[in-house]
Amino acid sequence: MFPKNAWYVACTPDEIATRPLGRTVCNERLVVFRGPEGKVAALEDWCPHRGAPLSLGAVVDGKLVCGYHGLEMGCDGKTVAMPGQRVRGFAPLRSYPAVERHGYVWVWPGDAAQADAAKLPHLPWADDPAWTFGGGMFHVRCDYRLMIDNLMDLTHEKYVHATSIGQPELDEIVPQSAVEGDTVVTRREIPGVKAPPFWAAAMRGNGLDDSATVDRWQRCRFVPPANVLIDVGVALAGQGGFDAPAAVKTSGIVVDLITPETETSIWYFWGLARNFKPEDAALTAQIREAQSKVFQEDLEMLESQQRNHSAQPERALLSLNTDYGGVQARKVVQRLVEQERAAR
Repeated sequence: MFPKNAWYVACTPDEIATRPLGRTVCNERLVVFRGPEGKVAALEDWCPHRGAPLSLGAVVDGKLVCGYHGLEMGCDGKTVAMPGQRVRGFAPLRSYPAVERHGYVWVWPGDAAQADAAKLPHLPWADDPAWTFGGGMFHVRCDYRLMIDNLMDLTHEKYVHATSIGQPELDEIVPQSAVEGDTVVTRREIPGVKAPPFWAAAMRGNGLDDSATVDRWQRCRFVPPANVLIDVGVALAGQGGFDAPAAVKTSGIVVDLITPETETSIWYFWGLARNFKPEDAALTAQIREAQSKVFQEDLEMLESQQRNHSAQPERALLSLNTDYGGVQARKVVQRLVEQERAAR
């Protein structure tokens, strides 16, 4: 269903700032917390004493303390102590590789021996002061592949997002897709149009004339296991589109980091990275709010899709030429899943 030998976002740092967090990732029930010196750690969310969720406890001096009877756990999954009891002989819990990077806490739910921080997604904007980022997280009740389909075929913007990022011309230009190893890229260039409301507002925020004719682009890049990074933007018409000088364009990277919770639910970490006016906190908040509204429009459709799929799982889906990117992304995922099964 989903590759497990991969890095997934478990949470944002603020979610574990004051207490441990329980979160399910790829059907694995985890507790994520900060151990000694604030280093992130992840264990099974299960107290070896009576099976209580450790996420209902607290972190004291770098140790995870169960909120039921006070059993203390180390970051390696071994029991450390319990008031008035001898517990060091308890079998250790499973620990999961965890890394804090790019503003997220990542976990590896598969074979820990294969975990390698070098395999984390490349997000260069996250550590570049010329860029800023604003985003959030949604819990969505749908198969993670439905979200990937949604992000790799943006034709739906004309219908689902008619009042924000959609426009009629999206139907008129068929996107071009290509497979580059495990990466799938879908491109759509829309020349000589008026900017839709979201982009018109972003142009104003960037000091550009929002009534001007623009060239618009969407470049969706699927990176396994379930991440989609989309170069988006508009430039004054005839100035080079995606390659136009910064002075005549407004652009960014839509960041979509998808973490399967179960077969029919996900944690969806989203946002926009931009390199224009990175110091403008008010603009960041404005864009975040507008983007949140756009994504909430997707949620109703995706969860309704899932209800249909769950009710009639035997029904096949039809694919059009605009679905090519999503179909190829699914093939990459399926190949990775089959490779893991064959290696067991």
